[in-house]
Amino acid sequence: MGSIEEQPKRSILTRNSICSKLKILLLVVSTNLLSLFLFSCTFDPKWSTCGPRIHAWNSAALLHELNATRSDLSGSRTLAADLQRRLAVTNSLLQTLLAEVSRAREDDVAAADELSGELKLAMGPHKLPLGFTSNLDTDELYPALGAGCFKFQDELVEYMSYEVGEECPSDDIFAQRLMLKGCEPLPRRRCHPRSPAGYIEPTPFPVSLWTTPPDTSITWDAYTCKNYTCLINRNKEKKSYDCKDCFDLNGREKTRWLLDDAGGLSYGIDAVLASKPRGTIRIGLDIGGGSGTFAARMRERKVTIVTSTMNFDGPFNSFIAGRGLVPLHISIAHRLPFFDGTLDIVHSMHVLCNWIPDVVLEFALYDIYRVLRPGGLFWLDHFFCTGAQLNATYVPMLEGVGFKKLRWTTGRKLDRGVEKDEWYLSALLEKPMT
Repeated sequence: MGSIEEQPKRSILTRNSICSKLKILLLVVSTNLLSLFLFSCTFDPKWSTCGPRIHAWNSAALLHELNATRSDLSGSRTLAADLQRRLAVTNSLLQTLLAEVSRAREDDVAAADELSGELKLAMGPHKLPLGFTSNLDTDELYPALGAGCFKFQDELVEYMSYEVGEECPSDDIFAQRLMLKGCEPLPRRRCHPRSPAGYIEPTPFPVSLWTTPPDTSITWDAYTCKNYTCLINRNKEKKSYDCKDCFDLNGREKTRWLLDDAGGLSYGIDAVLASKPRGTIRIGLDIGGGSGTFAARMRERKVTIVTSTMNFDGPFNSFIAGRGLVPLHISIAHRLPFFDGTLDIVHSMHVLCNWIPDVVLEFALYDIYRVLRPGGLFWLDHFFCTGAQLNATYVPMLEGVGFKKLRWTTGRKLDRGVEKDEWYLSALLEKPMT
């Protein structure tokens, strides 16, 4: 037995132990009540709207909740099944696409393996000699060839069928049609084009600028006319020809671009050159330049112009060369073969018009912007379209490229004195200096 002093201490400890146990019991009960309250209420920040969630004491409400949950679960399963179905369809399409790409690559490889003779040599690639690869970052040389050539391999094989070192087939028109299909540039060939019979030396410069070349300067196999006299006289016919009267150097060609129609569509060369400091317009390009008269006028003013053209309905390239000027046989879809920022002026009359698909035309305009130097001129001469096209398509397109307007003239096209919804636009545009 303990002493009398120890008995109060034991009583105190007993009371403290009981109080602690009561506190713990009260805490457990409170925690359970709080948990039951939270689980039986929606989590709305407004406690006054708290309603039962588990409804442990209400079997009808609990059954309703279970049915709602079952409905939601059923909807989720339906959605998951739909997503799985769509995923299966997408996967099937992807597998099909990959198979088509693989098949196309195999076809290209097979087609390349089937090439032989001159065509295979022309398409390359060719190994470079040792020691010549450091600056090129490649050990092979790939000849330039238009992408469209691969789409028309039968025609390409026909074009490349000849005897090496012998005369080339007379296929100028066939080759040009192949170019227009996107096979541009054409592959090089190892054959000789047929020289014209009775060829004589060209007319000396500068008389050649306004002298019709001799008929013996070209071969006429590809054309309906067999001499320049026929080409000059065909403007009297009712048939439609490309640039039908531009071979007549004593006709309308003699007066082109000499006079400036103030406020009108016709700009004069001297007025255009005067828009820049004297002597700063030196080299340029005429797109679709017909028989080369624009280049001839510029040459008289000591400006060198390269004229791009195709041989539609006549030997335009040969005619330009016969005048002592520089022809360039490329289509409107061809990337201009000039380095960035090198030309002082680019001119085009009638060729850049609404017959060109909008996307092709926009690429061409950006290409013109590319080759012009800062401050260079783009002379858009008699651009043809309808009124709706002018406002809705072409004005925004030209403004979007970024040219600065120096002159801008629009006017209706007259057909025997009658105005139609057909418009011309002439504009002198400048590439910004910065």
